[in-house]
Amino acid sequence: MPAKPKIIAETDLVEEWTLPPAATLGSTVRTKGILLEMRARLPSATKRSLDVMGVVLTLRMPEGFDDEFRAALAIVSKGLEGIESLPVIPREIQDILSISNTERYRWLKDGRLKSAGTRTVKLRGRAKKITFHVFDPRFVEEVLNEDLVSAWREDDAITKAENRRQAAWKAKLTRAQKPRVREPAPDSNPEDAARYLLKGWEEFERDGLLR
Repeated sequence: MPAKPKIIAETDLVEEWTLPPAATLGSTVRTKGILLEMRARLPSATKRSLDVMGVVLTLRMPEGFDDEFRAALAIVSKGLEGIESLPVIPREIQDILSISNTERYRWLKDGRLKSAGTRTVKLRGRAKKITFHVFDPRFVEEVLNEDLVSAWREDDAITKAENRRQAAWKAKLTRAQKPRVREPAPDSNPEDAARYLLKGWEEFERDGLLR
């Protein structure tokens, strides 16, 4: 069931900001991240007064909250200055570049995804803190525009095939270097063989003279 549209009073206090493409990088996850970043700077009582629709941030308060509105307006306006440089966090870069968590880890480890530093945050309602790498939005934009992800995936496929070939070759060499264990031939005991070379041996065994 579609959500009901919000009823906006004509007397509401409203201010809007359109986020530039250089800030959102075409990602709804990144846009939501910017919203959360701005909300984090607002007092608890006015956080929900800021929302986003598409790429437009909207600050809205009822009439009579003029002081709170002006204070929030100043905070958001200040926070949006240079928003294009806001570091990109892991879930945002995965959405922007359409990459998996595994690819992000691998490419960060081998240096293809260049870290712009780390950020430590406390999980809501928990004492535990987590630290993660962040990325320069201009670097992310470069990776996106030059389609470097496709080239990296192709390189990974070649490397994977080569690793498999080398592993198969090493396994083959290992098998070839193992000494072959020959099964003893039937009646190969020297004593057994020698007994049949002696004339009359069968008679000795038959007569019970062999001890």
